[in-house]
Amino acid sequence: MEAYGRFADVYDTFMDNVPYEEWCEYICGILSENGIRDGLVLDLACGTGAMTRLLKDRGYDMIGVDVSGDMLQTARRYEDADILYLQQDMRAFELYGTVRAVVCLCDSLNYILEEDELEHVFSLVNNYLDPQGIFIFDMNTVYKYREVLGETVICDNREDACFTWENWFDEESCINEYALNFFVKTEGDLYERFEEVHYQRAYEIRAVERLIRSAGLKLLAVYGEGGRKKPEPDCERVYFVAQEQGKSVVLH
Repeated sequence: MEAYGRFADVYDTFMDNVPYEEWCEYICGILSENGIRDGLVLDLACGTGAMTRLLKDRGYDMIGVDVSGDMLQTARRYEDADILYLQQDMRAFELYGTVRAVVCLCDSLNYILEEDELEHVFSLVNNYLDPQGIFIFDMNTVYKYREVLGETVICDNREDACFTWENWFDEESCINEYALNFFVKTEGDLYERFEEVHYQRAYEIRAVERLIRSAGLKLLAVYGEGGRKKPEPDCERVYFVAQEQGKSVVLH
């Protein structure tokens, strides 16, 4: 089943507890520290554009790329003519030129299930970064998939929609599978049901660091969630900061 199809219709409803403002402040702080306070920035796997719009409000010229046409259709409903949205797979995205920075948040890169494909995404980012450009992304940790999500069932009920999330984590493959069942109110007391199945991979931090360097990027920092310290063993989300250091990688 295609991920983020019908889910796009209710994505913002169920993500209203995500601290986008705090994340934006955090990301902008890192960009500013690296001399990037304006200019062209790519939001890779931008979804419905929540972070894209916040970064635009902070003075950046934004491009949003996402593979889901449904998510981009929702993003375009905000009618912001100053944001360019492109429907592209992050594993093969193309831009018209280079950008000062690339951000990829909300564990989007965990959807890349193979190491060679993840390295290729990093190589593409390196290719489209300005000299000394910055790449910031986050990933869910092995700890989160194994100890927090594991084999659990999560439910969320809103006034006009609800969903169940059935989660499984395979220790051997490090693949996390979750099945989402949605019930969305249509008219009167009628609800429409639809479902999606998503797959993500848990990567060890050292493996991600190795792939960043293999792609020709310079690793600047790895932070645990909510600060600038090294990740603790029980950290659920990790932020990576990398920098363009020359286009020495040949893309195929």
